[in-house]
Amino acid sequence: MRNRRRLRWAALPVAATMAVVLAGCTQAQLHGFLPGFEEGAPAVTTNTQRVSDLWVGSWIVLLAVGVITWALIIAAAVVYRRRRGQTGLPVQLRYNMPIEIFYTVVPLILVLGLFAFTARDQAAIEARDPNPDVTIEAYGKQWAWDFNYLDENVYSAGIQGQPTDPGEPGTGLVEKELPVLVLPVNKTIEIELKSRDVIHSFWVVDFLYKKDMIPGKTNYMTVTPTREGTYQGKCAELCGDYHSLMLFTVKVVSEAEYEDYIASLRSQGFEGRLGDEYNKNLNQPGITVPGEGSDEPASQVN
Repeated sequence: MRNRRRLRWAALPVAATMAVVLAGCTQAQLHGFLPGFEEGAPAVTTNTQRVSDLWVGSWIVLLAVGVITWALIIAAAVVYRRRRGQTGLPVQLRYNMPIEIFYTVVPLILVLGLFAFTARDQAAIEARDPNPDVTIEAYGKQWAWDFNYLDENVYSAGIQGQPTDPGEPGTGLVEKELPVLVLPVNKTIEIELKSRDVIHSFWVVDFLYKKDMIPGKTNYMTVTPTREGTYQGKCAELCGDYHSLMLFTVKVVSEAEYEDYIASLRSQGFEGRLGDEYNKNLNQPGITVPGEGSDEPASQVN
């Protein structure tokens, strides 16, 4: 009885300490140190919170399993240690059916649970909107990006990231020359992902979402940005010598600023679409030499 009281009094300060620690967590800590969150601001997209909840929830479960497992290992080592004066081997048991059922069923439940939550969130994130507000076609190419704003019939052709000092490797990049993808805030956007040459991966870091771009195949990404700002994008699939320079910038702006950007592309003469005719994989069906079967000259694409 006295031992129980001691344990109870020892548990109180532990519980109080944990409550204080959890109450003092920052936004970054509450979201597992993932990008896309700021104090007093909404998540970057409507999917960001969902991804964060799955990530943090999975870690909580795994940490709990780890703590229980280590506690059982240490307890067994302490309780069943060889004591002074003991000789010979302890009693040997062939099996213990309740324990074996326990360590078979519990891991199975954990795996099925993690799978169920992951499948639920993946289905929600991957669901395509039948009527998106904006449709954009994104092409990955060695080593840059082309963006077609299909609804407005304008495009933006990108070039590979250029170093600030070409004669000195590793001196940084000229930020203003990176390809830019402009998105309107609070609009449902469908991005059609394609590749001109090899496998790439379209990744906007703060969106907590990336998807492969496969030659000859179109993948789709549906996203609704909820906070204006500038975010980093990059290729997340090793695609050749200058993979690390295959960067782009995403700017989430107001609807008025988006319309101004579209108007600026049109005023520069970037009307039309940079389609499959500029792909390097010319052996695929329907692919022609750049400049043939297209209204735009090949010189307009870098």
